[in-house]
Amino acid sequence: MLPRITDARYISGYTVWLRYADGSEGIVDLSGELTGPMFEPLRDRATFSQVRLHPELHTLVWPNGADFAPEFLRSRLQAAA
Repeated sequence: MLPRITDARYISGYTVWLRYADGSEGIVDLSGELTGPMFEPLRDRATFSQVRLHPELHTLVWPNGADFAPEFLRSRLQAAA
């Protein structure tokens, strides 16, 4: 079964706080992942901060159509301090 994100919040810079359906939660820093035509627009912090949780896909999405797979985000999850 794929991991499902149930809550997400923009923190600052290129970091997002996530909570998964299994109760795990933490911060993901995506600063090193913003390459390629779909992700380069997200280097603008104002654009990156428009991140939303897609209600059906249960992952992060942006207005330009960029998204990250929930399992990819899970692999980069760091415990919140």
